[in-house]
Amino acid sequence: MRYGICIPQFVPDGFDPAAFRDYLRRAEELGFESAWTQEQHLGDKPILGAVEVMTYAAACTERIRIGCSVFVTPLHQPVELAKSLSTLDQLSQGRLEVGVGTGGNRRPFGAFGITADGLVARFNEHLRIMRALWREQRVTIDGRFWQLENAMMEPKPVQAGGPPVWFGGSAPAALKRAVQHGDGFFGAGSTTTAKFAEQVKIVREEAAAAGRDDFPIAKRVYIAVDDDTAVAKERMRIALDEIYHGFGLPDLTPVSVFGTPEECVAGLRAVAEAGAERILVNPLFDQREQMERLSADVLPHVS
Repeated sequence: MRYGICIPQFVPDGFDPAAFRDYLRRAEELGFESAWTQEQHLGDKPILGAVEVMTYAAACTERIRIGCSVFVTPLHQPVELAKSLSTLDQLSQGRLEVGVGTGGNRRPFGAFGITADGLVARFNEHLRIMRALWREQRVTIDGRFWQLENAMMEPKPVQAGGPPVWFGGSAPAALKRAVQHGDGFFGAGSTTTAKFAEQVKIVREEAAAAGRDDFPIAKRVYIAVDDDTAVAKERMRIALDEIYHGFGLPDLTPVSVFGTPEECVAGLRAVAEAGAERILVNPLFDQREQMERLSADVLPHVS
């Protein structure tokens, strides 16, 4: 099992460079394979931008891989994002991971000068352009949304062919698209373990049909460890409500893992048994303290 850790992006009291550097360097010392951001452009919470945080994190570390799960790529211009990510792969010396998703039909498309029409087609064309710019010397694409003629982009990413591209999504069509075009599937933190298991079944069936038996599967897990289960559950409920309050969703604690170390071990084992080969543990409060306790009391006992 490989473990990732979330990168702090919520800065209600402003950004603290020293604390950020210390957190990332400690994550590396503890042996986490990767550290991940999320992307959120608009909202009333002080959340730092994904690419900028990833860049700073890469500068603070030497070995840990740096990722985002996920970029809602239809909200980006593909040439600009391809350039930013290629640059970040250079700056990190090939440690970049990229998650992508359509974002669904509830995004504020008007704020980005687009509509939801042709969302999947826009998503597919976006990825095609980014990969072409990462892999080809000259790119000519006469697309529905973007056009390039003999376009060149240098330098290429350090990782040959570009960084690994993880696909998010939950609908069967999105899961099939992950196998068709992605380098791995990343289950959402807002998905229960039972639902994730159903998604994994579809992904594995599609991967087997495509001859991709080594197709990797990961999942973000919102987690809270505390000696008092009731305290962990209530703090998790409050934290999840702050994240998803605008979506009109019911109590989301069932998507998370919380409680005593033993309860958290059981919860993560269930995620692994559901099919996750990589788990991104995502504390939502007291992140440094939670990371230390997870590393000492939970993760060594999962497998």
